[in-house]
Amino acid sequence: MPRVPDPRTVPLPPRTPDLESLRLLVLVADLGSLGRAAERLRISQPSASRRLSTLERGLGLVLVDRTRRGSRLTLAGQVVAGHARRVLDELDELLAGAGKLRDRREAELRVAASLTIAEYLLPVWISRLRGRRPELYIGLQVTNSENVPELVESGEADIGFIEGPRLSRVMSTRQVAEDRLVVVVDPGHPWARRQEPLSARELSRTPLVLRESGSGTRQTLDRALYLAGCERVRPLVELGSTAAVRGAVIAGTGPSVLSELAVRGDIAEGRLVGVDVAGVDLTRDLRAVWPTGRRLVGPAAELVAEARRAVTGDRPPRP
Repeated sequence: MPRVPDPRTVPLPPRTPDLESLRLLVLVADLGSLGRAAERLRISQPSASRRLSTLERGLGLVLVDRTRRGSRLTLAGQVVAGHARRVLDELDELLAGAGKLRDRREAELRVAASLTIAEYLLPVWISRLRGRRPELYIGLQVTNSENVPELVESGEADIGFIEGPRLSRVMSTRQVAEDRLVVVVDPGHPWARRQEPLSARELSRTPLVLRESGSGTRQTLDRALYLAGCERVRPLVELGSTAAVRGAVIAGTGPSVLSELAVRGDIAEGRLVGVDVAGVDLTRDLRAVWPTGRRLVGPAAELVAEARRAVTGDRPPRP
């Protein structure tokens, strides 16, 4: 059988030195005096001596010869000090690089948002934020709700805003506003003269002018009809923007379901007619999204706060 070594005779591995001890060793090498090195670090000489002794014990090496004329590094001390200098230089470079990244994060904000939020809400939120942070650069990517989480998780956007009820991946979310979908038709459509509300089943069986699959509006409608016990609606036409859907409905192509934010003016001015629906909940939460485990900080957190204040009417804090 192989012999089991006596643990009392096995040398202990060197302990990882702390950075301040390495800094002290480099200063002793540069200044030739433990006292002057301690003064530079603003610690007492006895404290510096204890720290150096701890470093030597941890590495299992004698690093400094202490004499009345000063402190001189041993050969081993010179080698260790060379390594320490490189470690400290790398640390300084790391801190400088982190500072640049932090400054850049504070100077720009990349946002991904679904179409309805980007067109009807974000301009106000961004304007308010830039009113307090005029130096801030803000870039906006507009896509459907299904794609927003991917842009945020990949780092292409710092914060995302979605209108759909379903997330394509696990993320942190916070409600920033509420929206309601409205069934709309052109004034010449038979539904424009209805006295009683549509039923959920009538709506689900009628071909509609719709946003594309993956849009928050489409997800919300499909989910609302499912919860009402109805099948998904059949698309008459699928279009890639809210403006295109509005235009098609105004032109008489067919009914649609759109955000109240998008059609409020059209209904008020008679270009479209809103149709009541019974038995189906078409309200939805508008949410900010960001990667799970990542803290919401900086301009991204400020934009989310502005979005919530725009709903509640609160004033931003004074700088």
